[in-house]
Order: sequence, then C-alpha cells, then structure tokens
Amino acid sequence: MRRSGGFQGQEPVQARLNTPFPALRRGRLDTLQVNLGYRCNQSCSHCHVNAGPNRSESMDAATLALIPRVLEARGLSCLDLTGGAPELHPGFRDLVRQARRLGVAVIDRCNLTILSEPGQEDLASFLAGQTVRVVASLPCYLEANVDRQRGRGVFARSITALHTLNRLGYGQQGSGLVLDLVFNPQGPVLPPAQEALEADYRLALGRDHGVVFNRLLVLANMPIQRFASFLQASGELEAYRQLLRDHHREANLARVMCRSLISVDWQGRLHDCDFNQQLGLGLAAPRHLRDLLLEDPEGQPIRVDDHCFGCTAGAGSSCGGALEPAVTPLEAAC
Repeated sequence: MRRSGGFQGQEPVQARLNTPFPALRRGRLDTLQVNLGYRCNQSCSHCHVNAGPNRSESMDAATLALIPRVLEARGLSCLDLTGGAPELHPGFRDLVRQARRLGVAVIDRCNLTILSEPGQEDLASFLAGQTVRVVASLPCYLEANVDRQRGRGVFARSITALHTLNRLGYGQQGSGLVLDLVFNPQGPVLPPAQEALEADYRLALGRDHGVVFNRLLVLANMPIQRFASFLQASGELEAYRQLLRDHHREANLARVMCRSLISVDWQGRLHDCDFNQQLGLGLAAPRHLRDLLLEDPEGQPIRVDDHCFGCTAGAGSSCGGALEPAVTPLEAAC
C-alpha cells in the first residue's frame, strides 16, 4: 500500500553535527542490524528510511554472503533484519536459514501487510518454521489512525495478518513464537508510557479483533528524512528537536541501542544505528561489513548528533522499545 502525498521527492533534512549530546562509546557487540534494501509495499508518513514501492536499492549477493560469516566471527547472538520490507529481498529466506543454523536469533521487522502480498502467501509459515521473532508495526489500535499514517486499508490487512500469525502460534503463551507490536506517535510529541499503552492495546485488539501478542514496543519518531521533511513543511521541526532536548535523561545513556548494536546498510557500510545510516553518518573504523571479520568494534566512539536525543528523551526509545518505565509530559495517545 502506498500512501499518497508524502515527502519522498524533497531534499532530506541533514544532520546538524554540532550537538551537545553526550559522548558515547560502544560496549560489547551482540546484534547486527541489517537493512536489506529500501523497497517496501508501503510508504508511511513517519518512515525515517523514505522506503516505498519505487525504491530499488537492494543488498547484492556478495555482501549478503558476508553476514553469516560476521555473525560467526564475532560470536553475535542476534540478527535484526529491516528495510524497507526486508522480506522482499530475494535472499531473505536463505539468510534467515543460515543464521538459524548458527543458533543466532533472528528478528524480522515486519509491516504485516507484506504477509498478504502476491508471492508471500507462505511467508508467515516460513517465519514460524524458523522461530523468527516478528516485530510488527501497528502504530495504533484504531483503524482511522493507522490508515491516516500508513495508507487506506492498511489496518484491516494488518489485522488479517495478525490473525494468521496467531493461528500459527505467534503471541500464544508457551509457543516460543514471539510477536511484538510497535507504536509510533502520530505527530511531533513524545510517546506515552509503554506499559499503560500496552494494556490499552491488549484490551482493544483482544476485545474487538481477537488478537494476542507478546509485548508492545513504544518508539519515538526521529526528526530525520520523511518525518523531518513533514515537520519542516509544517514549521514544527525546531520545536520538536527542542522538545527532545528538553526531556533528555542521562539515565537512558547506559541502555541506548548503539552501545551493543551495529547497523549495516544495503551496500555493507557500517553505522552506529539505523538513524545514523539514513543521515550518512558512517563509522570511521571499521567501515564495512567485511572489516568485522577481523576487527572488534568494542570501545569505539559512537557518532552522535542532535537526533540522538530522540533515544534518551523521557522514557527513552530503542529498537527494543522504551528504555525506562518513566512517565513523561506532553505524551501522545494512540
């Protein structure tokens, strides 16, 4: 599903590089987060990747082949696959199989509607067979809000996909098949407290749709790429950046995702996180996926910028959801 309008053709909002964000260094690496390409069957208004149906960037076979080697060489415990829609990459399934044979946990960052795309009818069964953890974007439990953010009909297709996953055991107690949902706010506000919103999701999705899931992950919207262009056009970009700075919490610095994760773009270049990847802020060393075969990045400085306050504001935000169970002011509701 493609959302009409949007800001894909505008010049992206660039990094600022004069930020007061505190200096950070990487700890022990445990997760390789790989962006397989920017092609997607949706084009969401909050997407920090500017993904969409017309994007053609895709990881080549030689770079893809490095991933299992790096997982083994560095003794990593998790492969986190993202995009675009990572499932659209022709090498997605073979890569998942190779990682699972190594005993590496695999996360699929899934937009749910991909499960009903032509040629993907058996995707849910494949994910279940490989015990892949599904992290699925569902930015609200209300149909109108989801369709406004992600495109007409997306909510209904997402519920159908969730029913399919539930029937396979995803989200069911004791199944070993983990299904987490992801919430993003609708606009330039901080996300609500994760635990309270998760309770609302469970009530609404269970009562109205018979859907079960494991956890809700609450993420802040980053002021970069498509979302930053949207805020710039509406005159809200600087106010949102200031909101994030004003609610920075030092306690969140110990748990930000960049301390244990490295992000790989579709060309194999390394970044501290997916957001730095989209701003072209690469690592000084190691620079490429192949370098990780010999180099351990532990202790390396992390490249920070103004958008990093999005990870430390309020309860904090990471690919694994909120960092702290803190309640923050100016919170969004679903």
